[in-house]
Amino acid sequence: MTYFLKADRFYFVDETKEGGYLPIVDGHFGQWQSDVPGDAEVVDYSGKQIAPGLVDTHIHGFAGWDVMDNSAEGIHAMSEGLLSTGVTSFLPTTLTSSFDQLENVSATIASVADDVKGAKIQGIYFEGPYFTEKYKGAQNPAYMFDPSLDEFDKWQKAAGGRIKKIALAPERDGVASFVSTVTKQGVTVALGHSNATYDEAKKAVDAGASVWVHAYNGMRALTHREPGMVGAVYNIPNTYAELITDGHHVSSVASEILMREKGHDHVALITDCMRAGGQPDGDYMLGEFPVIVENGTARLKDSGSLAGSILKLKDGVKNVVDWGIATPEQAIRMASYVAAKSVGIDDVCGQLTENYAADFIVLDKDLELVATYLNGEKVFEA
Repeated sequence: MTYFLKADRFYFVDETKEGGYLPIVDGHFGQWQSDVPGDAEVVDYSGKQIAPGLVDTHIHGFAGWDVMDNSAEGIHAMSEGLLSTGVTSFLPTTLTSSFDQLENVSATIASVADDVKGAKIQGIYFEGPYFTEKYKGAQNPAYMFDPSLDEFDKWQKAAGGRIKKIALAPERDGVASFVSTVTKQGVTVALGHSNATYDEAKKAVDAGASVWVHAYNGMRALTHREPGMVGAVYNIPNTYAELITDGHHVSSVASEILMREKGHDHVALITDCMRAGGQPDGDYMLGEFPVIVENGTARLKDSGSLAGSILKLKDGVKNVVDWGIATPEQAIRMASYVAAKSVGIDDVCGQLTENYAADFIVLDKDLELVATYLNGEKVFEA
């Protein structure tokens, strides 16, 4: 089956096309064209814009569920709920936990990964457990240890090879050999929840690490004598910075500085969303910790520290445009192509490129979500 999308604007990876038509052929993108035959079936989104489906590479929960619930039902609910946020591909993200719990969660995600009806599971992200206590955030330090290839291999086996990304603290013992080994296996290593010095961070990058976990949050700050983790984020090239753009985790000014230092092509917008995403304010759990959700934030009850977010990725995109720190093209790219590229899944998602699965979103002129499509079929309408 073939139909043609008509819209005012199409956001491609390297250019934006004004007007014209994008063919959808058997659930895949064709090549944009300026005109169509008179008898063509046209889906008319005049006055609207077409962008790639968004890609969330760091998300713990949504719609009342958390990845660490170890529930197949919960993974399905997350997948379907995320369509309302413009996300069509995601990496279910774990928290620091026991070896057994992480093994069980990996197996559960693997058991449903190919069957979800909503946003596609393009891999698993292990956020931890190889962190350090000083910047533990909403993670349990009881489970924080030095990296172990033997442990990781068992998790990866349980996951059916689906772990695409793992985060650790550079100052842990054995990091260089661990990073070198798993990156050769095609796993992206991210650095965060860390009190590492600039030099410790650089050694981890030299070994193969390439992503910074939610830049600024959970990491040693920059000072003029010890540039720390934040200095490393700014200064080490060819690395990607995750960024939460809810306006609470990072100020608009700090976000702007990050984009200037890294370039918009090396900043990946993420949500770090927890189970209260898409839910009313109130009491929730993040892993083993009680959380209160109010005033647009999720905070640990005991300390008041931020505990993930309730951000929807479509709103993160809109925020950076509204703050005047990114164009619509840059914002959409950071939440789709750049995010996908940062974890090596840009070969399957994050762009309106010919022969890719037709996963896309329809936006109005103000970047508000109108509809979400998977494989060329409308699966959500605002």
